Amino acid sequence: MKRCLYWLLGIIIITTSACQNTTTTGEQGTAAHPTGDSGLKHPEWILQGNIYEVNVRQYTTEGTFKAFQANLDRLKEMGVQTLWFMPINPISIKDRKGTLGSYYAVSNYTQVNPEFGDMNDWKALVKAAHDKGFKVIIDWVANHTGADHVWLTSHPDFYVKDSSGNAKIAFDWSDTRQLDHSNTAMGDSMIEAMRYWITESDIDGFRCDVAGTVPTTFWKRCIGSLQKQKPLFMLAEGDTVALHHAGFNATYPWNMFQMMKKIAKGERPAFAIDSIRMQTDSIYPADAIRMYFTSNHDENSWNGADYETMPGAVHAPFAVYTQTAGRSVPLIYSGQEEPVLRKVEFFERDPLRMGKFKRAQFYKTLLSLRARNPALAANSKFSKVVVGNERALYAFVREHGTNRVLVILNLSASEQTITVKDKGLYATPMNLFLGNKEPVSDKPFNIEPWGYIIYEY
Repeated sequence: MKRCLYWLLGIIIITTSACQNTTTTGEQGTAAHPTGDSGLKHPEWILQGNIYEVNVRQYTTEGTFKAFQANLDRLKEMGVQTLWFMPINPISIKDRKGTLGSYYAVSNYTQVNPEFGDMNDWKALVKAAHDKGFKVIIDWVANHTGADHVWLTSHPDFYVKDSSGNAKIAFDWSDTRQLDHSNTAMGDSMIEAMRYWITESDIDGFRCDVAGTVPTTFWKRCIGSLQKQKPLFMLAEGDTVALHHAGFNATYPWNMFQMMKKIAKGERPAFAIDSIRMQTDSIYPADAIRMYFTSNHDENSWNGADYETMPGAVHAPFAVYTQTAGRSVPLIYSGQEEPVLRKVEFFERDPLRMGKFKRAQFYKTLLSLRARNPALAANSKFSKVVVGNERALYAFVREHGTNRVLVILNLSASEQTITVKDKGLYATPMNLFLGNKEPVSDKPFNIEPWGYIIYEY
C-alpha cells in the first residue's frame, strides 16, 4: 500500500553505528529447514525461488483472473516461481478513491472482487498455477478495512473509534477504517478469514500489507495457527526485526532499495551497499530473508520505479544484484519484463499492454541460474571481492559446497577496469550472459558503464 510509514526505516538506520564490518554471511542449517536466531522454518521451495507480483486489474485488457491465466505458460518459461497477487477481495464503495478504488480498502475478507471474476475463476487459476509448478500467495490487509466493510455493521467493536465515536480512519487513508487489534475476537476473526483462503483455494502463503503497523503479538499467534494447517511462505511489508521473530520468513529491505536509487543517481558510491548489507548481518536473525526489488506496485505508481529511478541501462546491474545478493529472494513486478516504462494508475483501469517482452530473456537467464545453482540460495555464503575502483565496481562470490558464482557490477556511468586479484577465482567458468566459458585470471579487462558479468564455476 502507499506508505506514509517511512519512519519504520528509522528503527533500522539508527542502529548503523553498531554494525560490525563483516564480509561473509555463512550457511544456515539445512537446505530444507534452515534455522537461526528466530527459529524460522522456511518452505524449501523459497530458498532458490523468486516472486512475481501480479496486478490483475492492469495485467490484461480484460483485467480478470481468466485473462491473466493465459499468461502462465509465458511466465513459467521466464522462470517465475511464486505468484503474489495484489488483494483479490472486493473494494469498498464508500469514500472510494477514483473510479475503481484501492485494492487495499477491502469490503469483505472472504469474497472475491467481482471486477476480477468469481470464486470459481480464482480456484481455477490457483489450480492451473499449481499444476504448472507455481506457488501462489495473496495480499492481505490486517491493519485496516475499507470504509464500508461488512464488519462495520456486524462487529463495530472491531474498530478503533475517533473522538466522535465513529470508526477511525487509518493514518491519512480516507477510504479506510482502523481495526482494533486489542480486541481478541477481531484477531480471531481475522485469522479465520485468512484460513478460509488456504482451505478453499489451497494458497501457499500471504504478503501482509503494512505488517509493521500490526502488533507482533497478533502476527505470532496468527502465523503459528496458520502454519499448523500447511507450511506457508509469509512475506511482511515491513522492515522491523520483530517481524521475523513473529514468524515472517521475509521482509522488505527499504534501506537497500533507497541506497540503490542513490547509487543510480551518482549520489553514493558502489561500496555504500556494504553499509546496508552489514546492517542486515548485524541486526537481523541469521535465518531472515529480505525481498530485494527494483520496483513494485507502490514504487511504480507513486515514485517512478524503475523507469525513472533506474532508467535505461542503469536498471540492469541493480536487477542483477537483487537476483544474486545474499540472504534474499528477488521480486519482479508486473510489466518489468516488457518493460512498461510509465506510472501504472492505481485507482483506474490502465492495462499494461505487453507483447514485446524485451527484458524477458534477461530475467529468464537470472531466474534459471538461481533455480539450478544452490550457490544463490537465500542461505548460501556471500563474500565481498575487490576487483578495482570500489566507488564504481561492486563484486562478490556466492558459494554452496562446490558451487560458486562470481558477480561483477559496474554501478557507474563510466567504463571501468577490472582486475581479479583473488587467485582462488582463477579458472575458466561460464560467462552466463555470453553463454561461453572464458578464463578468469590476473589479466585486466574493461567493463562498460552500468555493465554486469556473472561467472558460474
